[in-house]
Amino acid sequence: MSPVRPHKACAYPGCGAVVPGGQRYCGKHKGSDRKRQDERRGTAAERGYDRRWRDYRTAYLAVHPLCVECERQGVLRAATVVDHIMPHRGDMGLFWDSANHQALCKRCHDRKTAKGE
Repeated sequence: MSPVRPHKACAYPGCGAVVPGGQRYCGKHKGSDRKRQDERRGTAAERGYDRRWRDYRTAYLAVHPLCVECERQGVLRAATVVDHIMPHRGDMGLFWDSANHQALCKRCHDRKTAKGE
């Protein structure tokens, strides 16, 4: 007999529904057009995450080495992601606005993204 997989949260961003182990989405989001949305939004490079961004990211993290969210909680953790505080949604002005950037660790960035913030 194989072990039973634990329940987990629906993988759809912002959804808090619990799904059985082995499933990714709840009934509401199962079969959603998420994959088509990902295809429509273009590649990372097409969205601006190209060599210029990678160089900027490296420089930004050198100046801001700690995750700002972890610091707020009294924890010192290295930042690995330059996050857009407000989603830019293709607005290159907002994309490159350094006042719209913050250093986060991957865990905090993934949590923020999953909440749809």
